[in-house]
Amino acid sequence: QLQLVESGGGLVQIGGSLRLSCAASGFPLDIYNINWFRQAPGKEREGVSCIKNNEAITKYDDSVKGRFTISLDNAKNTVYLEMNSLKPEDTGIYYCAASVLGRCLNDPLLYAYWGQGTEVTVSS
Repeated sequence: QLQLVESGGGLVQIGGSLRLSCAASGFPLDIYNINWFRQAPGKEREGVSCIKNNEAITKYDDSVKGRFTISLDNAKNTVYLEMNSLKPEDTGIYYCAASVLGRCLNDPLLYAYWGQGTEVTVSS
């Protein structure tokens, strides 16, 4: 069974950077849609960025385009989310999730595998 473990969250100032990691075991990530979702307090979980590496697909929510970069290291079976120019509205718990359904769709119900989440706090 696919297992996902996130890391890299923390407290950062406005304009700062973080790199989140989603390490997988059990199956190669290359064949999955791997989506980073985030959930801010009191808000629904939203898709931030997704990669489906074997089809060369990457997607970004408009709110993070130009600031976030998603990538997959096949040798480490790990997906990264490089986050730059962070804003307070980027605050939340970030989850990586995997699905074999569709092509980087943002419906959390389509994702069968989830990590435990890593918390990101952007403050002044």
